[in-house]
Amino acid sequence: MTGQILTGLAGASVLFFIAAGLSLIFGVTKIVNFAHGSFYMLGAYIAYTLTDVFGASGLGFWPSILLSALSVGMIGALAEVTVLKPVYKAPPLFQLLVTFGLVLIIQDLTLLTWGPEDRLGQRAPGLSGAVELLGTQVPSYDFFLIAAGPVVLGLVWLLLNRTRWGILVRAATEDREMAAALGIDQRKLFTGVFFLGSALAGLGGALQLPKGGADLLMDLTVIAPAFVVVVVGGMGSLTGAYIAAVVIGLANAFGVVLLPQATLVLMFLVMAAVLLLRPHGLFGRPEREERGHAPGAGYPRAGTAEKTLWAIILIGALLLPLAQDDFLLVLATDIAVAALFATSLHFLLGPAGLVSFGHAAYFAIGAYGAALVSQQIDGAGMEAALFAAPVLAGGAALLFGWFCVRLSGIYFAMLTLAVAQIVWSLCVQWSALTGGDDGLLGLWPSAWADSRTAYYLLTLALCLAAILLLRHAVHAPFGFALRAGRDAKARAEAIGIDVTRQQWIAFGLAGAAAGLAGALFIFSKGSIFPDEAAIPRSVDGLVMVLLGGVGHLAGPVLGSAVFTLLHDQLSRFDQWRLLLGTVIILVSILAPGGLSGLPGMVRAMIVRGRS
Repeated sequence: MTGQILTGLAGASVLFFIAAGLSLIFGVTKIVNFAHGSFYMLGAYIAYTLTDVFGASGLGFWPSILLSALSVGMIGALAEVTVLKPVYKAPPLFQLLVTFGLVLIIQDLTLLTWGPEDRLGQRAPGLSGAVELLGTQVPSYDFFLIAAGPVVLGLVWLLLNRTRWGILVRAATEDREMAAALGIDQRKLFTGVFFLGSALAGLGGALQLPKGGADLLMDLTVIAPAFVVVVVGGMGSLTGAYIAAVVIGLANAFGVVLLPQATLVLMFLVMAAVLLLRPHGLFGRPEREERGHAPGAGYPRAGTAEKTLWAIILIGALLLPLAQDDFLLVLATDIAVAALFATSLHFLLGPAGLVSFGHAAYFAIGAYGAALVSQQIDGAGMEAALFAAPVLAGGAALLFGWFCVRLSGIYFAMLTLAVAQIVWSLCVQWSALTGGDDGLLGLWPSAWADSRTAYYLLTLALCLAAILLLRHAVHAPFGFALRAGRDAKARAEAIGIDVTRQQWIAFGLAGAAAGLAGALFIFSKGSIFPDEAAIPRSVDGLVMVLLGGVGHLAGPVLGSAVFTLLHDQLSRFDQWRLLLGTVIILVSILAPGGLSGLPGMVRAMIVRGRS
């Protein structure tokens, strides 16, 4: 018992360093920084190099740890100035997309610099032994980490409450627009906050090095727990982040012993419970709406030129089998499935204004549901599975959505992430039903659709029908009510629109469409694995939507096609993440409205040139 408590508290300190920086950055800039885990990883790798150069003695080790944190802080500030600053005026979702591009770039640069092997850190001088406490051997370094958490919390508190810079940071956190009106230079403030937040993440990585070493999966492994801590504690609250880190650290430590079958999902269950009881976290406050909030996209009906263009594209898609190229048909099938998945997510992001970080849950529920129907029910083939998938996924979306739509903003997004992680955990650990990590195999279409051409045409028809159905819903009275709730919730409710109910229905429709995409996916690949419910699948959907453009109904289709083609072409290179991340960042900076907004940008430039 004693060992579990101390191990949990030691892990909580490292988690707090990461979450504190993440909370600071979000509190001031309102950016959900997916790259924060990358800064944590860089802290570990840089500390590994510096301790190797300067030696493991006290005179070399501890300065190396501090230098690592400062170096990562400078890298974070550089990233803010060069990559994030150009997109501050873009919609917040595009800022999130840029941070995802940073993740890909830093992953490949780290691989190029340090290689693929895991790096084992040197022991901290004077703390390499163990201390016996109540009959339990506890590493001495754990006691140091336990003490370091409150010390760092105190130092950051003094910085924010006893210095002029800290007062400006707190002012911007409380009301960013008012701070700007009072003459506070937000550009320098944002850069300073990014330096401090990144340095804290780097410090966490450097201090973790003697315990766990450095590896290329650190960034993705830690970012979800860091978000959980920030949300449970309350966005922008350092005290809340520390208390939440302790809660999550202890829950994980005891979960390994008491509930080993639930260790993968325990912290997400804690987050879900906290958000349902306290929708803004333990110490958080409701998110402040920005003044002068501009209405979202209106999504006018397609004109003659747009309809003609899509008709030509559809004719080309129908004629594609004439090329007699199986690889081309497989790629086109993947694009059609991705387009449906992205469109279902866009239905939430755009018309409903709901940012979901866990849409992969319904893709996976549809996929596993279709697989189990086709394999476990006698006489049920592909046809019954394709019918069951959207029903099961839509039903699950209505169930989970009933809880999710009662939250808003980042808290809604994080609850959807928690749901997706719970689904992923079930897929991994319920091996008797799902096959666990081995997945489910042998999932093929019925005999009449067994050829590449037949299955491609079936996928194209079903995806097109589902996309047109969602498009019709946007233009129906339901869609207008949905957008009214998105743009002015109080006004919409004042005229009798039940905004929460409309969003709940939209959540169910989007989940059903994603479930159909999942079912089509498994019969194309012949198998399904838990990875389809994991965070990267949800992030891929976000990237597709944002690349195409949230402001256009054609955006997710265009974005999914470009993303799939880019991934196919760039993955042939060793540094494909670096290339893909660079493309994502360039598109975000040069076309903040997404690829579908480029024609409007060109027209606007021509008009300005003529005037």
